[in-house]
Parts: sequence; structure tokens; C-alpha cells
Amino acid sequence: MSDAAAAAVVIGCSAGGLHALRIVLAGLRPQLPAALVVVCHTGSEDVEMLVGLLKRDCALPVSEAGERCQLLEGQVHVAPSGYHLYIEQERRFSLSIDPKVCFVRPSIDVLFESAAQAFTSKLAAVVMTGANDDGALGLRAVRARGGLAIVQNPAEALAPAMPQAALNLAGADHVCQLAEIAPVINRWCA
Repeated sequence: MSDAAAAAVVIGCSAGGLHALRIVLAGLRPQLPAALVVVCHTGSEDVEMLVGLLKRDCALPVSEAGERCQLLEGQVHVAPSGYHLYIEQERRFSLSIDPKVCFVRPSIDVLFESAAQAFTSKLAAVVMTGANDDGALGLRAVRARGGLAIVQNPAEALAPAMPQAALNLAGADHVCQLAEIAPVINRWCA
């Protein structure tokens, strides 16, 4: 990914997240000029099933993020189970078994905060349905570095606690229904 076109979208969700991800990813343009990175609290030790389900609805390639792998433009990278996923300054992934954050690993906050440092204003972050407050601190870090903050409307979320916590702590540039999130990302990346 060249610096001139450097852009990334990070997405975090939990309870109800598979449904939300399928809607958002299905609406993305097939040649999206950004790397996408997803943390979904699945409670499963195996992320392969999640990757397989997301591939059904997404025109972009979907794969599990791996240690030292480069973020690829036009691809969806899914955080592996049991590891925090960091984005390094050289825009490669690193994995960690550091203590859980908000009772989970991978943590949305960990991904968002490291992505904000790597991409600054060329980052969009999305917080969707979930039953805890993971993602709120990370979204605040994204906004502090000039990135775009998108939050699912809590009234529509299956589990409204996570998007509501993000709004309470960080606010948002866009509060959207699920069907509106992909069009916002597509426009931002254009």
C-alpha cells in the first residue's frame, strides 16, 4: 500500500456482529482502495468459520490476519481468535497474547489505537453492535488523530451497549443504520 493512497478501515463488533458484518461487507465496492480489518468477538477458538461466512457476501477477498503479514488494499483481514491484533507503523500485523482488554482478546480498542497511530487521518473506524464498551477508547484515539468515526445507530443494534458507549465517549462523524455504513465507507475511500 503506497503512502499516497494509504487508507484503512477498521471495524469492530460483538453480539450480533456476524449479521452486521455481512450487511456492511456486502455493500462495499469490489475494488475498494483501502485495507479493511475486522475484530468480531465470536467466543470461538476458530476464526476460519467466520472468514468462510463473510466470504459468501463480500466481493472483496476475506482472510485471517497473520503475524507480520502486510495489510493489503482491497482485502478484508479478520483478527484471529485469542490474540490482540496490532497494526505496526510499517503497516504489518503483529499478534499478542497480552492480557484481555474489556474481557476480550482480540480487543477492538487495541486494534483501533494501533491503527490510529499507523494511519492517522487516513483511517476510518466503525463500531457496531455489541454488549460491552470495547471500541469506545479506540474510537476516541481514531478521532484524536483525525480519522473518521462511524457508529451504528444503537437503536438499530441487536446489542446497543457497544455503539452507545462509543458515542458517549468519542462521538461520531456518522451515526448510521447498518445499510448506510457501506455507502459512507465507499464515499470516504473514493
